[in-house]
Amino acid sequence: MNITQAFGMGLGGIPLLSSAKTRSISAENPTGEPGGGAKAVPAPGEPAGRIGKGWKVHPSIPLQPGETATIADVEGPGVIQHIWIGVPHKAYRDCVLRFYWDGEETPSIEVPLGDFFANGHGLRTQVTSMPVAVNSTGALNCYWPMPFRKRAKITIENQRWELFEGFFYQITYAMQEVPDNAAYLHAQWRRAVTRREHPEYTILDEVRGKGHYVGTYLAWTQLANGWWGEGEIKFFLDGDDEYPTICGTGTEDYFGGAWGFYGPDGREQPYSTAFLGLPLVVHEPNEVPKYGLYRWHIMDPIRFEQDLKVTIQALGWWPDGTFQPLEDDIASTAFWYQAEPHTPFPALPGAEQRWPR
Repeated sequence: MNITQAFGMGLGGIPLLSSAKTRSISAENPTGEPGGGAKAVPAPGEPAGRIGKGWKVHPSIPLQPGETATIADVEGPGVIQHIWIGVPHKAYRDCVLRFYWDGEETPSIEVPLGDFFANGHGLRTQVTSMPVAVNSTGALNCYWPMPFRKRAKITIENQRWELFEGFFYQITYAMQEVPDNAAYLHAQWRRAVTRREHPEYTILDEVRGKGHYVGTYLAWTQLANGWWGEGEIKFFLDGDDEYPTICGTGTEDYFGGAWGFYGPDGREQPYSTAFLGLPLVVHEPNEVPKYGLYRWHIMDPIRFEQDLKVTIQALGWWPDGTFQPLEDDIASTAFWYQAEPHTPFPALPGAEQRWPR
């Protein structure tokens, strides 16, 4: 390892000079072009009407019902470094984020807005992790590096029946060369109720090509009494059939907990750390229990050469000490990097099929 490589590891790379050019897209500069920000002219009666342009004239865009807005469309090569979005939490399941790399026709990322930022169930949840941070009053932040070579396009679709007057966003990227071995970020959302006769939930399937799996977010709704997380996660790699190469030991174990996540009160205790967490625990009268869980494989990516399938079981306990198959409502967002092209995603369920219980 030479001295430049050593400096480039983690925070050590901050002092190094680079020929990369930083750009940032927002409603104030929708193209990210140099010198292109803060040009909007305020209308009479607007907050900046008395002081003129350059003073927070156009900080957000409206999202009409049924509208798909393009919030970034830039030429490469480059790397998206940070995304910040501010919008009411009722948009979290009814608005859909899509990312298209290098002019592809189908998106590599297609996820309800909140779930992409580890905020499922349509609920605002504080998250403190390395690639995702959601702070008080709902500021959504993403630090997943997203390289692209020719073009990056990001859209947001409002599938709700009402207008969002203020959709705030900032997308910061670096115009720079992309190494030949850099893969593209993908993310896919699914939802199903597990079946008692075979309570296995599919997080991801039909992935073809070379890549590495980097993250799981689950929005889990418990539909039975008792403990719900006895099931194992399984990674089927490169031709695995009946048996997986990687098999976990329990749901709470995979997400970095143990013994049911229980605290002194005998209930699941929320936590949020750099790579794994249970940031959401909902136990309310007249409500089904809800949980949000994430595991980021940043230090331990799951690498595959040909194909990948990921599943998790929904198991509890019968009174006689045997496993109880559960019929729970699970929604998942899987994150992985791979070389393009990718296989087509399953059709994203409509808004009413995404609404939380």
